[in-house]
Amino acid sequence: MEHPTHQSPVHSFESDYNNGAHHAVMQALAESNAATSASYGDDEWSQRARQNIRKACQTPEADIFFLVGGTQTNATVIAAMTPLYAGVVAVETGHINVHEAGAVEATGHKVLTLPHHDGKMLAKELEALIERFRNDPSGLHTVHPGMVYITQPTELGTVYTATEIVAIHAVCKRYAIPLYIDGARLGYALASPACDFDLPWMAHHCDAFYIGGTKMGALCGEAVVFPRGNAPRHFFSIIKQHGALLAKSRLAGVQFEALFTDDLYLSIGLEALYYAQQLVVLFAAAGIPTHIASPTNQQFFALTRQQMATIGKHVRFETWEPLDADHTVCRFVTSWATTDADMEALRTALDTL
Repeated sequence: MEHPTHQSPVHSFESDYNNGAHHAVMQALAESNAATSASYGDDEWSQRARQNIRKACQTPEADIFFLVGGTQTNATVIAAMTPLYAGVVAVETGHINVHEAGAVEATGHKVLTLPHHDGKMLAKELEALIERFRNDPSGLHTVHPGMVYITQPTELGTVYTATEIVAIHAVCKRYAIPLYIDGARLGYALASPACDFDLPWMAHHCDAFYIGGTKMGALCGEAVVFPRGNAPRHFFSIIKQHGALLAKSRLAGVQFEALFTDDLYLSIGLEALYYAQQLVVLFAAAGIPTHIASPTNQQFFALTRQQMATIGKHVRFETWEPLDADHTVCRFVTSWATTDADMEALRTALDTL
C-alpha cells in the first residue's frame, strides 16, 4: 500500500484519518482545555465516556480502557488475552497480518492465517484449523491457536452479518478461545444497511472489542471494551508496558464523551456512507465499476495508469495493490470530513477521462 507521490490536490479521498477532528469533538476539547484533572483515565470526562459507552453497548458491567491508537490496541489486547505459547487466528488480509509492521509478532504471538472471502473469515475454516492442530501428532511443537481476530468492517470494507459472527463465536466458545473484534471503523459498519445488528448485539457476541476513534472523528484514541467485566488481570499495567497509555488520558475521554453523546458516532458513519455511495455512482457513470462490493466508506476501483494520473491531478487517493499488468486497485475513502467540494473535484476528474 503506497501513497501516490505525484498527488498534491487538497481534495482527498486518501483515508478517514488525515483530517483533524469532528467539530463537536474539537469544541469539547476546547471547552475542557483550561480545567485541571486527574491523569491516566481517572478524570471526569473519561468516567462519563465510559458510562456513555456502557449505555450504548447495554453492558453495565463492562471494563473500558482508552488507548492511543489501533496498532497499539491490537498488540496490547492480543498480548494480554493470548497465552505466551499461542498465536492469534486472522484472515490473510487481516489488519494485524498486513498493515501493522509485525506488531503482534513483536509481542511474541504468531499470526495464524486463514484464506479470506471478501475480507471475511469462515467459521468452518476456523474450526478446521483448530481441529488440525488438535489432531496433529506433533501439535505440541507448533503454535497453538489461542485467540480469534476479526474486523468489523473488514480491511476490504465488507461487513460481517450476524449469522457469520454467531457461527465464528460458537466455534470460539466450543474450543474456549476468545473472540476479539477490531472496530477501527466500527461506526461505518454499524451505519451500513448491510449490517444487520447493532452495537449491543455485537457486545454480547464477542469477548473483547474496540471502538475506533481515530478513523471516526477523533484526533486519536480507541476505546477497548471487555463487555462482561472480563478484562485481563492488571490490564492497565499491560497497556503501559506496551506504550499505549496516555498520561493525559482525558484527551481520549473528552473525545469519546462527545462521540457518544446525541448519537454523534452513528451520525458520523451515516454521513460518510452517504458520500461513499455518491462516489460509487460517479465512478459507475464513468464506466468504472467497483472492484470490491463494499457497503461502507472504503471503495476500491481498478484503474489504469492513465486513469490514475488523470484523477490524481484533481484528488488524492491511495494505491492499494497491483491487479494485473494494466490495472492497479486504488482505494477511495470518505469520512466525516468529506465535502460536496471534494465530490465535485472527483466529478471533474472523472469527466476528463
